Amino acid sequence: MFVTTATHGATVIDDWYAAKLPPPPQLKPVMLVPKETALLVMDFTVQTCTVERRKRCADSVPKVKAFVEAARAKGALVIYSVAVPKSVPGDILKELTPAAGEEVLPPLGPDKFINSDLEKTLRDKGIKTVVAMGTQAQTSVLHTGADAALRGFKVVVPVDAMSADDLFPELYTAWHLANAARISNQVTLTKLDMISF
Repeated sequence: MFVTTATHGATVIDDWYAAKLPPPPQLKPVMLVPKETALLVMDFTVQTCTVERRKRCADSVPKVKAFVEAARAKGALVIYSVAVPKSVPGDILKELTPAAGEEVLPPLGPDKFINSDLEKTLRDKGIKTVVAMGTQAQTSVLHTGADAALRGFKVVVPVDAMSADDLFPELYTAWHLANAARISNQVTLTKLDMISF
């Protein structure tokens, strides 16, 4: 006869509040090779990134803008996306308006590789590293960043350039990218001011 003497709940939901947060992942400095780097500037739109809608995103915009401009000036590839159904390139925040010729991916869902030519574009341009930035960290940043890692790209995630409605989705995204098997060895968590060219 099989007898258990479990003192915990039947499910993870029952034990939810017993969980202890792991220590935060370590942030590391990053040196990028501009011609081998693509910035994925995901979903910074008027529908998703305003003080009223998502303050953490709105607060990140000045730093993201400065980083995008510096990377663009060095010759890095910049690719944007919009997330909300029926959104268009004109919905991207004016501070982050794409430069002439920069690609804007249509609303594709959380993983920007699915149903797009993103991988082909990156490979054709000799890209080896992607910098994943965006709002709704637990969707676009998590899924696109993880998929990029699984496809063999080096992935850089500046934690001050990803946002969500509150802290937990950002925390989870950082933890997952830093710890998931076959993903974490391709991902570097950092901050924008720790990245150089």
